[in-house]
Amino acid sequence: MVSLKRENIELEDDDDDEEEGVVAKVGRGRAAEDLRSRHCPYLDTINRSVLDFDFEKLCSISLSHINVYACLICGKYFQGRGLKSHAYTHSVQFTHHVFLNLHTLKFYCLPDNYEIIDSSLEDVTYVLKPTFTRPHISGLDKQGKLYRAYDGTTYLPGIVGLNNIKANDYANVVLQALSNVPPLRNYFLEEENYRGIRRPPGDIMFLLVQRFGELMRKLWNPRNFKAHVSPHEMLQAVVLCSKKTFQITKQGDSVDFLSWFLNALHNALGGTKKKPSSITNVFQGSMRIFSKKLPHPDLTPEEKEELLLTEEYQEKISESTFLYLTLDLPTAPLYKDEKEQLIIPQVPLFNILGKFNGSTEKEYKTYKENFLKKFQLTKLPPYLIFCIKRFTKNNFFVEKNPTIVNFPITNVDLREYLTEESQVTEKHTTYDLVANVVHDGKPTEGAYRTHVLHHGTGKWYEMQDLQVTDILPQMITLSEAYIQIWKRREDDDTPIHTGA
Repeated sequence: MVSLKRENIELEDDDDDEEEGVVAKVGRGRAAEDLRSRHCPYLDTINRSVLDFDFEKLCSISLSHINVYACLICGKYFQGRGLKSHAYTHSVQFTHHVFLNLHTLKFYCLPDNYEIIDSSLEDVTYVLKPTFTRPHISGLDKQGKLYRAYDGTTYLPGIVGLNNIKANDYANVVLQALSNVPPLRNYFLEEENYRGIRRPPGDIMFLLVQRFGELMRKLWNPRNFKAHVSPHEMLQAVVLCSKKTFQITKQGDSVDFLSWFLNALHNALGGTKKKPSSITNVFQGSMRIFSKKLPHPDLTPEEKEELLLTEEYQEKISESTFLYLTLDLPTAPLYKDEKEQLIIPQVPLFNILGKFNGSTEKEYKTYKENFLKKFQLTKLPPYLIFCIKRFTKNNFFVEKNPTIVNFPITNVDLREYLTEESQVTEKHTTYDLVANVVHDGKPTEGAYRTHVLHHGTGKWYEMQDLQVTDILPQMITLSEAYIQIWKRREDDDTPIHTGA
């Protein structure tokens, strides 16, 4: 007697030869199962408006990451699909029948427990795991087509709001700015580019790469169900990998986050000081540093003069790479005008770029020693990041410099900040602005927003958490810019539109 487990196969009584009858019945059972797979009666109960795959993939009851299914009727996550599993219990208790395995991307009907095969579900799979072909990626910056999300709102892929979960706007603006740097975006849109990178056992830092790639694909997804994205999984990876230096619940500093994030991505992608990565290929330049040690100020003039003749106090020249340049603001005036209003000082961008002209000296103090340093650029990257130093920290509080930096949106030529030999070798030295991160308000209580250029339309957009609005480029220059990303103009580039 052949025994059969009853797994969604209904056997009928048959008086014929028992063994033959069983085979026939199994055959009929499989046929019935296939028939149900392609004709599930519950597909019209799926509620796409509640589906949100931006959050951590864990069971809402057991909090386990293993074998998690999404209920496509209420959007909740449950573990397993066996008889005693949370997904099975949910299906019986609430008569919700259609589930998606978040790992295998297969659909199942519960409690009947058969796989659903239907092409109408492809849009759900694509929202969970968007994929991009090379022709699609190469055309992203050549058109500005608006897409309609399932909830009816229209949006431009890439110009998408990010949820501020509690106090993570400092990270959101950096993620939005980086997602609009085409070579970086294109690298992360194609998972094949980094899937094969090997990391040491137990290394968690590669999680940053995976989550950033997933976020990038969601931000640029032309088939989203809603016109905003939650960075929840990305930020959880940040909290974990930074050992809670950067958190979701506590306001952070965008420059600190940008510096850590770029270096962490570079290392996780297998980059070293000598071995490049997609990060250094895009953002890394180099400079020459002229450094001279200063005698202690308490010494007599004679002692200082004597020391300055020694080898230790001679000027030393070194080369260094950078992922961004820090621009220092002049000290803000403390006086008020005749109407008792604080004067907001202004400074041209080229004044604060003077730090890199090779002749401007700046004193740097360490715990024990003082140095005079000068800087000059030797190599310009395809995308150049400026960080404008607005905050000074001391033991008691943080002060913010509100000085407005006057800058053109396009056509910033940096040739004069290169060494003489680099002026010969560096063919392209003109830059156009593509992203601008702004800090508004007090140092510890303020809020962040970002301006990004949409390359396909040539228009500028302002993003602050979920809010996305278009903005005139001349308004960007009035803001308290904190981080800027500039694109080098190449031979085949047409000047970037100002959007006016």
